[in-house]
Amino acid sequence: MTLIPETPTRSVPAAPRPSMRLRPGFATEAVHAGQDPDPLTGAVIPPIYQTSTFTQHGVETLKNGYEYSRGGNPTRNGFEAQLAALEGGGAAFAFASGIAAEDAFLRAVLRPGDTVIAAAETYGGTHRLLTQIYARWGVRTVFVDPSSPRDLERELDSDPTVRLLWLETPTNPLLTVVDIAAWSRIAHAHGALVAVDNTFASPALQTPLAHGADAVIHSTTKYIGGHSDVLGGAVVVGGAQWEGTALEELVRFQQFAAGAVAGPQDSFLAARGLKTLGVRMRQHCENAGILAEWLTGHPRVQEVLYPGLPQHPTHELAAAQMSGYGGLITFRVSGGEAAARRTAESTELFGLSVSLGGVESLISHPATMTHGSTRGTPQAPPADAVRVSVGIEDVEHLVDDLDRALRA
Repeated sequence: MTLIPETPTRSVPAAPRPSMRLRPGFATEAVHAGQDPDPLTGAVIPPIYQTSTFTQHGVETLKNGYEYSRGGNPTRNGFEAQLAALEGGGAAFAFASGIAAEDAFLRAVLRPGDTVIAAAETYGGTHRLLTQIYARWGVRTVFVDPSSPRDLERELDSDPTVRLLWLETPTNPLLTVVDIAAWSRIAHAHGALVAVDNTFASPALQTPLAHGADAVIHSTTKYIGGHSDVLGGAVVVGGAQWEGTALEELVRFQQFAAGAVAGPQDSFLAARGLKTLGVRMRQHCENAGILAEWLTGHPRVQEVLYPGLPQHPTHELAAAQMSGYGGLITFRVSGGEAAARRTAESTELFGLSVSLGGVESLISHPATMTHGSTRGTPQAPPADAVRVSVGIEDVEHLVDDLDRALRA
């Protein structure tokens, strides 16, 4: 069977509406923020400073503030400035992976005896970090319905040890959009911080700091890198303070002291990815919108979860809070877990993989792959769910490939 058919066999609906709008200035900042030409040679692309250390003018007299690449590296710092500009933050900090970024932020603001409230629909790696690593150090995690601010307020009223509210929006993998402004107002009224994992939306579609969040977390491996060739994470903060210290300084200290920093090559690739984020996200959104519409009419699909569909429970919130609906779709397959697994294993153009956000389309079975650590818990996703990361290929080929897999 050919990988890409010459003539797709299934009709493809037209995109129902414009799929994405960039805020003014986004594209220019994406290309130029933190990315000045090399002052020595005039090279348009800043060089990769592939060095571990820097010579000094004298003892305690540094050249342009650089001493050792764990503390600062021009390539990493340029990417951090670029990402901070796109998120509307005061500072950004790049790490070796998304989980390393989460860990650094959590250690910056939590102490033994504290409680974290997390949205129940949370990435499996985050769930594992909170419930298996931080629990051993005396940090408790309570999971609440991401669509119920009332549940959040009830927990905050009953537990004075809550220090942090952790959100993903859209959630992974059920794509519930969470009202960042409403949850931030409630959390701040109770003296808690708000961190938002913005990996699924990216700064092209959503800027949580503008809605009241205190910090933004990214797996830069995903849409920011955009080409499945880099591993990284980031924390972006605004001007918030925590226990009398600027949040920026707390995260900066964790980055330097614990040292899980992004290397210069990874920082270069992530910065390159940011420059094309807007145009890539536009195509991701357009293809996902078309594919979601098509899936709603498929006889082997019982439910399609995509914020861009009018019937999605948080569609109106997504339209107000986001500038596009994203490139992720989750759908539930008729026939239960066995049918869902068979669908995920039967595609040719969609690669079977746990990741997302690259230019190529990927498919996964969340219950056993990305969220395997939640199996047997109330936070586990439905076993009949399949998640697709819609790439930028010709959408008619994606439709044809999924149709063959669903009928397998």
